Amino acid sequence: MPGTKEIRVKIRSVQNTRKITKAMEMVAASKMRKAQERMRHARPYAEKIRNVAAHISHANPEYRHPFLVDRDSVKRVGVIVITTDKGLCGALNTNLLRLVLAQYKDWQAQGEEIEVCAIGNKGLGFMQRLGANVVSQVIQLGDRPQMDKLIGAVKVMLDGYTNDRFDRLVLAYTRFINTMKQEPVIEQLLPLSGERLGAPETVWDYIYEPEARAVLDQVMTRYIEALIYQAVSENIASEQSARMVAMKAASDNAATLIDELTLIYNKNRQAGITKELSEIVGGAAAV
Repeated sequence: MPGTKEIRVKIRSVQNTRKITKAMEMVAASKMRKAQERMRHARPYAEKIRNVAAHISHANPEYRHPFLVDRDSVKRVGVIVITTDKGLCGALNTNLLRLVLAQYKDWQAQGEEIEVCAIGNKGLGFMQRLGANVVSQVIQLGDRPQMDKLIGAVKVMLDGYTNDRFDRLVLAYTRFINTMKQEPVIEQLLPLSGERLGAPETVWDYIYEPEARAVLDQVMTRYIEALIYQAVSENIASEQSARMVAMKAASDNAATLIDELTLIYNKNRQAGITKELSEIVGGAAAV
C-alpha cells in the first residue's frame, strides 16, 4: 500500500488537473455560445441563396448547370472531410472518422478512386495515415471560420468535379443537434439532389446580365461554398459542445478520485497513529 506522502502528492496532482479541466470547461462553454450564434446567423444566408439557386435553375431550362446533371456512372469520388484542429473533445472526431473509414472501404471495394479534401488537422492526419490521395487541405481555422481560408481548398474540389476528375462530391462533418448530441453525417454535395435544392412554389422570370450561363455559374458556386461554410460552422459548434461535456466529465471524475484518495489517505494516517499508540503502550508495559 502506498505511503501517506505518495498519496498526498497524488491528491495534489489530481487537484491541479481538475483546475485545468474546470477552466477548459468554462472556456468551451463561452466559445460554444459564440459558435452557436455564428451558426444560426449563417443559416438565413444559406437558405436565401438556396432559394435563389432553385429559382434560377427552374427559370432557365435551356441551360443545365453541371452541378445539377447526374452522371451516368460513378467511378471516382471526391470527399471533403471536416474535423477539428485540436483534441480533448471526446469521441467527436473518432465517430466521424470511423464513419468515413467504413464508407471509404466500401468505395474501394467497388473499385472507385477517391480524392480527399481535409479541413481540420485531425482529419488530415488520419487521411495521411490511411494513405488517401489528399489533393487539398485547410488547417488552423480557429474558432471563427473565414471563407477566404476555405475557398482555395473548396475550389480545388469544385474544379475537379467540373473537369470530370471525379463523378461525385460528398461532404463529411459533424452536425450540431444540441449541446449534448452531435451527429456525424456524410451527405452528397454534387450533383445537387432535388431534395437539397428544392423546388420553388412559383417560377420566377429573370433578366440576365451578362447571360444566364455566367449568372448561374456564379450562383451555384456561391451556393456550394455556403453549404460547406455552414458545415464548418456546425462542426465548430459541435466541437465546443463536445469539449465542454468532456471537460465536465473529466472534472467530475477528478473530484471523485480526490474523494477516494482522501479516504485512503485518512485510513493510512489513522493506521499509522494506531500503530504508534500500540508501540507506545507496548513499550510502557514492557518497562
